[in-house]
Amino acid sequence: MAELVNPHDRFFKKVLSEPGAAADFLSSYLPPEVVNILDMSSLMLLKDSFVDERLHVHLSDLLCQVKLRTGGEVYVYVLFEHKSYPEPEIVLQLLRYMIQIWDYQIKYINRRQAILPVVVYHGEKRWYVSQSLHDLFNVPVELAPYVPEYRYILCDLSQYSDEEIRGAVTLRVALLVMKHIYSADFGERLADILTLVHTLAEQKTGIEYLETILRYIARAASQVTEQDINRALAAAFPERSDLMTTLATQWVEQGLQQGLQQGLQQGLQQGLQQGLQQGLREGLLDGIALGLELKFGREGLLLLPEIRKIEDVNILKAIHSSLKIAHSPDELRLFYQS
Repeated sequence: MAELVNPHDRFFKKVLSEPGAAADFLSSYLPPEVVNILDMSSLMLLKDSFVDERLHVHLSDLLCQVKLRTGGEVYVYVLFEHKSYPEPEIVLQLLRYMIQIWDYQIKYINRRQAILPVVVYHGEKRWYVSQSLHDLFNVPVELAPYVPEYRYILCDLSQYSDEEIRGAVTLRVALLVMKHIYSADFGERLADILTLVHTLAEQKTGIEYLETILRYIARAASQVTEQDINRALAAAFPERSDLMTTLATQWVEQGLQQGLQQGLQQGLQQGLQQGLQQGLREGLLDGIALGLELKFGREGLLLLPEIRKIEDVNILKAIHSSLKIAHSPDELRLFYQS
């Protein structure tokens, strides 16, 4: 799987890939009746190499395998949705992913296992999208039994108060940061959130975790300044404020530099693609202009201003090909107008 450029994806996968974090999250946020039948001590994170790259354009995922207390296994699929708006097609995207997993299972282990889809959301707007596949279809009640149905579990962080955010310290801090990452007052809240990390700061893993948090904030929270971070660290770690401020400055700069580098790389790739597309478009237009003049003369060139307004390269390709069979400029015009 290609490295995820988006800082939200990277941060979420980093946090939940730590030992025990995924089990902690699922124990805290799945419905109690579901938690009661799962043996969280058996949970393992799985490699997702069997999912094709095309699907990763839409999904950034964590896939876990956990045993049932009654025996057998179930797959728990966690999808992190970081957009600032709800995704109306998420129920279809998840279904597409689950079908790929089932196809993989039949091919390699000759059996299918249940999948529990979970969506975690922390956007600015409330998640209004239905959790039911049935709701995508407006069918009479008589046809309802013949339409596929399933539901996903939704964890919308905006619907939890800070006091309701549960889990071990590392999980609580990560979820609180994600919950408030878009908030205008995030800089003011940061000290209270970082205070929770205080108990971990004496451990090497605690310092590394704090570094992960601050690098994420530097890249994802545009409304938070370096001064906000320094003030929050001084309040959360008064006895080590100088050291923390020095480390934070390094982490923030590294986070911004990494984000800038990845952003530039992504921008260059997009620019190159757009440049190639634009070059292809101009080449097609030149070819069409020549074809119009050779086949229809001045009358044909009168179509060129209309055709130049067309941005879709595929339509231009079709026009270029249709020049061979069109008997008049009007016949060619009918083609691209339709």
